[in-house]
Amino acid sequence: MLTACDWFPSKEVRTQRLVDQEMQTIDWNGVDQYPLFENCDEVASITTQKQCFEATLLGHFSATLNEFEYELEGDVHDTVHVDFKIDKMGAISLLHMDKNARVEDQIPEFEIIITRSLMTLPPVAPALKRGIPVSTKFRIPIVLNTK
Repeated sequence: MLTACDWFPSKEVRTQRLVDQEMQTIDWNGVDQYPLFENCDEVASITTQKQCFEATLLGHFSATLNEFEYELEGDVHDTVHVDFKIDKMGAISLLHMDKNARVEDQIPEFEIIITRSLMTLPPVAPALKRGIPVSTKFRIPIVLNTK
């Protein structure tokens, strides 16, 4: 009579194989639910959620920037890219801001204004992937155009 434990994999090994297979099928570049502000509908389609998120975010930035008065020398036509993160708890943090020397010279407090705007956003629920809160990174362009 022969017995061998290697012929029948243990529950742990079978479970790990299933987890490994499942991990291979997950689209790690997308989320199932966008981060949501209170005014966004959590049962709406992902496209509608994205539109609501972007509209709320850009509306808030616009309102913040309109509060400040700038005196600029000459016309400014530039785009500043703002990279930020919403972590799995819904906390927002500035990661990076691409701006050129002209913006830095003309509006030295611009990064402070953008950081303050991010920190004063309404509460946001984090993105979800398979029902689990996940961190997400975003890049938004802010177009500066004066005449």
